[in-house]
Amino acid sequence: MIAGAMVVAYYVLRADMARRGLAAKDTTTAEMFVAVPALIGIAGAKLYHVLETPRELLADPLGQIFSRYGLAWFGGLIAGFAAFVWLARRHKFPLLEVFDAGSAAAAIGYGVGRIGCLLSGDGDYGTPTSLPWGMSFPHGLVPTTDRVHPTPIYELIAASAIAWILWRRGTRQLSAPLSGDSPHPGSVFAAYLVLTGIARFLVEFIRINPRSFFGLTNAQAASVVSVIAGVALLWRVAGHSRARV
Repeated sequence: MIAGAMVVAYYVLRADMARRGLAAKDTTTAEMFVAVPALIGIAGAKLYHVLETPRELLADPLGQIFSRYGLAWFGGLIAGFAAFVWLARRHKFPLLEVFDAGSAAAAIGYGVGRIGCLLSGDGDYGTPTSLPWGMSFPHGLVPTTDRVHPTPIYELIAASAIAWILWRRGTRQLSAPLSGDSPHPGSVFAAYLVLTGIARFLVEFIRINPRSFFGLTNAQAASVVSVIAGVALLWRVAGHSRARV
């Protein structure tokens, strides 16, 4: 499903780059901007996950690092983002514009990747529920016979909606750049940070992840950072655009 997510993200990114004039569809630019951040993001997600539980890592380092489960969203975001920045600078693309181009692709790619969590039953499911769509995972990597919230499905739905919103926002951005209430460069990426942060923060309330500081999960704390960063970026690009006008 990670491979499937990369394919879906590639087609969305390729289309967005083409409509923005960053790279033609017949080039390999979009492939590189998906493959490199995705692979580095997977490594970052795994590293972040194992570092969250240092006691278990020290007890069985090889087993923890090479286990079939345990990919932390925030670790993947950090590593993938760093790789994306490196590629953008290497190709001399405007950072905000290429971030905007990659936002819808990142959102839908994340949602598709979550299907793998559902199929493997890796513990990303939610708390017990009596709702008719509750599911059990008796043969999952982290098995449970309780009917629980299928949170990966919730996240797929949310990610699909976010990707659609970001695509439409990008369309507005390109149809009337820097005029009226049209989104400014960087605002699509800012919206991505805010919307994905909110979605992940909310779904964590019914996830089985352990709580850490202030009663929040690590993912919720990372989501708060994502939302704050998105709001700050939106404020910055809007102020910069007003100054230019």
